[in-house]
Amino acid sequence: MSGLKKDIREISFEEISAWFKANGEPAFRARQVWEWLWQKSARSFGAMTNLSKALREKLEENFVIRAVEVDTFQKSKDRTIKNAFRLFDGNIVEGVLIPTETRMTACVSSQVGCSLTCKFCATGKLERLRNLNADEIYDQVALIREQSEREYGIPLSNIVYMGMGEPLLNYANVLKSIERITSPDGLGMSPQRITVSTAGIAKMIKSLAMTK
Repeated sequence: MSGLKKDIREISFEEISAWFKANGEPAFRARQVWEWLWQKSARSFGAMTNLSKALREKLEENFVIRAVEVDTFQKSKDRTIKNAFRLFDGNIVEGVLIPTETRMTACVSSQVGCSLTCKFCATGKLERLRNLNADEIYDQVALIREQSEREYGIPLSNIVYMGMGEPLLNYANVLKSIERITSPDGLGMSPQRITVSTAGIAKMIKSLAMTK
């Protein structure tokens, strides 16, 4: 039945607010849920502990959170941690925590597979199955940020879109994920510490350069 429900992270704050109003709930509840989703990276409604049990159950009846999970991870001798992330549909993408003396960097994926065939890239040998949603990209960052704190006690400082896939061929979702990662009501990370790596999609590079 969950396949019939909409992922609550795919709708706007205004839409969430309208749902709460239509269900006779006070407006501030929408803000609480929004904060759980994007500031606290909640992966279930049950985690939203300042909501009543009845409200959490109502949310569960109407929406889903298709959260990304760490399937497996490997830690190398240089402290790099390579993650295999499992998506809601069973697909796997990779994300990496890269520690150095001056920064902790999350390398995240933007597609399942890739439509390009760059000879220097192992992902280029894989078929592109689909684009990642913005929340799936966000989840990778949130999970690696938690990993950085848990494993090394150091906050995540940088993000690079250089995992599986070509970010500029998933332009809208990449930009939306950056908005949620950098927004004050999201993870609040600095946009100056985010790098979008590309094999060279000229038209989209121009569009990105014009984005404020």
